[in-house]
Amino acid sequence: MNTTKEQRKQQAEKYLKQLDIYKPYIRGFMEKDNVCFYENFGGFWAHQEEDLAEKIEGVTTFFDLDPAGVGFVFNLNFLGTLLPTQVFCKHMAANNGGNVINISSMNAYCPLTKIPAYSGAKAAISNFTQWLAVHFSKVNIRVNAIAPGFFLTNQNRALVSNPDGTWTARGNTIISHTPMGKFGQPEDLNGALLFLLDDEAAGFINGVVLPIDGGFAAF
Repeated sequence: MNTTKEQRKQQAEKYLKQLDIYKPYIRGFMEKDNVCFYENFGGFWAHQEEDLAEKIEGVTTFFDLDPAGVGFVFNLNFLGTLLPTQVFCKHMAANNGGNVINISSMNAYCPLTKIPAYSGAKAAISNFTQWLAVHFSKVNIRVNAIAPGFFLTNQNRALVSNPDGTWTARGNTIISHTPMGKFGQPEDLNGALLFLLDDEAAGFINGVVLPIDGGFAAF
């Protein structure tokens, strides 16, 4: 679809305004990574060459990404996994046993537009989970991860649903590509979590990143 620079600016401003509700606590990846893509009824316009010629105020392109913002996302996710693992696994190793469940994301398998730093950080967690599984295997510590897909939470509600409860263009795109035809609920994570923690049910499962995505990745 051919669009004018003004139309793309209006689209970008619309989504920047929607992001305002949760910029304070995920500013590092959503504000910094609002890059090169503007949504239109479920599709995305790729970067336009003419956008390089004139800066659009309030819009960050890939070429403007702040390394500090990318670093914030990696520190939050990867170091946020490394540090507690160092603390808790030291005690687990001393007591010859334990379970670690990391939080990855389906973005680690298939990176989505707009959030390259987040996708990369979650991919690092998946890789780290496998490394830890091997490293701690001799002291009876199993390390696995869950990888949530699209879940409806207060963090993303304004991006995928309208005030009247209908889905936005982005929400409809997600639903149409999810075979189960719905968003996940936080409670949908409980079964997978309890399964991986159960030494009788999952005692021989180690180094696995378990997708919980309603079939999104299989579609």
